[in-house]
Amino acid sequence: MLVLGDTHSLPRTMNLAKGISSRRFNQATGRNGPVWAAAFHDHALRRDEDLREVARYIVSNPIRAGLAMTCGDYPYWDAVWLDRDGAPL
Repeated sequence: MLVLGDTHSLPRTMNLAKGISSRRFNQATGRNGPVWAAAFHDHALRRDEDLREVARYIVSNPIRAGLAMTCGDYPYWDAVWLDRDGAPL
């Protein structure tokens, strides 16, 4: 969960998070270059059902990107709404 304070705006926070994680990912994998898309999409969640649906979409991103066959195969996933095969709990 991300809670913004008075120090940084959401765009600045995302820029910092993406920059730090990109550098660490590239260093760990011996890669060089962009990891994230330049933009980001924010969306206010208003109900628990929305949160569950969005969480399932997010943890399925590595499957859609061809990085894993199941959510459980991707080492950086974690969600309380899915089992290791991506099935709803």
